[in-house]
Amino acid sequence: MSNRVVEGRMVTPERLAELIEGERPMEATAIEDADRACPDCGGNVISVGYMPSVTAFVTGYKCQDCAWSNRDAQ
Repeated sequence: MSNRVVEGRMVTPERLAELIEGERPMEATAIEDADRACPDCGGNVISVGYMPSVTAFVTGYKCQDCAWSNRDAQ
């Protein structure tokens, strides 16, 4: 699935990465279920891989129900 509902709005992978990173990424992979619960509200967490720059790849995690997000740089 390429688009998901996050905090009541439909988002694309690029928009989800932008919500996590704070700025638009160069490229983003498909949104996937992260198989974990949000530590703040217990909601469903989804993930997206993206490139914030030419030399970096990040996996970002975002709760679908609240503002919680986190990222793992690789």
